[in-house]
Amino acid sequence: MGGIALMARQLGFKVTGSDHHIYPPMSETLAAHHIEIMPGYDKTHLDSRPDLVLLGNVCQRGMTAVEAVLDDEIPFSSGPAWLAEQVLRKRHVLAVAGTHGKTTTTSMLTWILTYAGLKPGYLIGGVAHNFKHTADVGDSDYFVIEADEYDTAFFDKRPKFLHYFPKTLILNNLEFDHADIYPDIAAIEQQFHFLIRTVAHKGRILYPQGDFHLNKVLQRGSWCDVKIFTGPESDWHLKRHEKDGSAFDVFYKNKSCGRVRWPLWGEHNMDNALAALAAAEHVGVAPAMAVAALCEFKGVKRRLEISAEINDITVYDDFAHHPTAIEKTLQALRARVAQKPIIAVLQFGSNTMRCGGHTEEHMAAALREANYIILLDAELQNAYLKTLCQQITSPTRVFKNVDAIVAHLKETLKPQDQVVVMSNKGFDGLQKKLQQALEAQ
Repeated sequence: MGGIALMARQLGFKVTGSDHHIYPPMSETLAAHHIEIMPGYDKTHLDSRPDLVLLGNVCQRGMTAVEAVLDDEIPFSSGPAWLAEQVLRKRHVLAVAGTHGKTTTTSMLTWILTYAGLKPGYLIGGVAHNFKHTADVGDSDYFVIEADEYDTAFFDKRPKFLHYFPKTLILNNLEFDHADIYPDIAAIEQQFHFLIRTVAHKGRILYPQGDFHLNKVLQRGSWCDVKIFTGPESDWHLKRHEKDGSAFDVFYKNKSCGRVRWPLWGEHNMDNALAALAAAEHVGVAPAMAVAALCEFKGVKRRLEISAEINDITVYDDFAHHPTAIEKTLQALRARVAQKPIIAVLQFGSNTMRCGGHTEEHMAAALREANYIILLDAELQNAYLKTLCQQITSPTRVFKNVDAIVAHLKETLKPQDQVVVMSNKGFDGLQKKLQQALEAQ
């Protein structure tokens, strides 16, 4: 919603907003663009009677602001619907959907098009280091968007991505997630099938070979060009130059396109790169130019990002929200640091993780590369947590609060330890508290 506010301001609208919690960098970005943020969702925020209210999916019936919108008949819409009408209409939309890798792949693709001089608009669900902001209207026919399957608003339970009508669609992967909305994987497959129905005949769908659930979705029908971007039958291939994925050679139709050297690690990021390369080629970017662009891609904040290096102890910040993402992150780090000890500190932040929507076996397997595991149990069901700890093979400790975790780490961490703090929430400021504790030693 912050990104949409920025674009509305770019288009000349006067914009204000309401939110319970607003933090840097978005709070600073909105302030710099003269967008006033009011705390909470009070009906007095609407005393000026705006021309239009955009209701995010955090807004629910019972909030006084929401009730005032309905009672006073103030025109309202959702962020995705407004975006589709005001920004995306008649543009070539390049959408990135899937359970994992959306933010990183969207950032890569946006950067490739920017590097190639195409001046795309974009809306990214994270902070990409190559851009000042998370959103921009752009100055061309192209718009790159992170296409989320989460619901749109309390009055529109369709996934956000059904508003976008892409002409280039990346389907990165598909697994069960969002247990607060979808009862099972079949329900998510249904929505992805609806997404495929929105792609025009002259459009293109790109997906990785071998993804079981995406294959099921595509078998239900498609009405445009469909191409794979991984696997033996793909036009695209990579040859790893460094074990950790920080350097690799790119081939398109068996022709070398150059070597990517970048600050990212892991096979999952190499797959993200292939998706971005394939999508960029669909809109005319030469593969060699796209490879050159990726060499200057700086990554995304909170994706295995080094947040501190103190006393030869390295602390990483990672936006973990799903066992598969956790597993691939730890595998990437293991390839990078070899035998150095990895300590995984995990908060179960997403709705699905908090309610035990992933099996204990899946979660335990995701943590195999960690030498030592620390869990915060404040939001977990005790039965799930107990079974999970029995499944995990590495030494594991459970703590009731963040301060206890920080005190424990301060006493036990040794030089060369690699500490990965994994959460898609704030983790009660653990990153900052741990850094201060280590600096104080």
